[in-house]
Amino acid sequence: MITVYNLVMDSRHNPLSHVPDTNTRHLVMQVLAWMWCIVFSMWMGSIFVFGVSAAIHALLLAGVFVTVGVFETAKRSPVYFGGLGRANGGEHE
Repeated sequence: MITVYNLVMDSRHNPLSHVPDTNTRHLVMQVLAWMWCIVFSMWMGSIFVFGVSAAIHALLLAGVFVTVGVFETAKRSPVYFGGLGRANGGEHE
């Protein structure tokens, strides 16, 4: 089951792995995801279903992007977070 999932959902394992640029692979996977949202909502016969699905997907993707941004900032520039919280003496600045 995991192998089948990876063949469809993981761009390192599906045919998109032949595209050398990771950003392009990510964009193509995003377009495919939106396309399938539209296909399933049309299959269900309701544009309302698409609207709810699109909103939920956008919310989830926004959360993922914020998390990745925070992790990348922490990895590349950890001093950015140095001013948060208590000062060296243990008190708030």
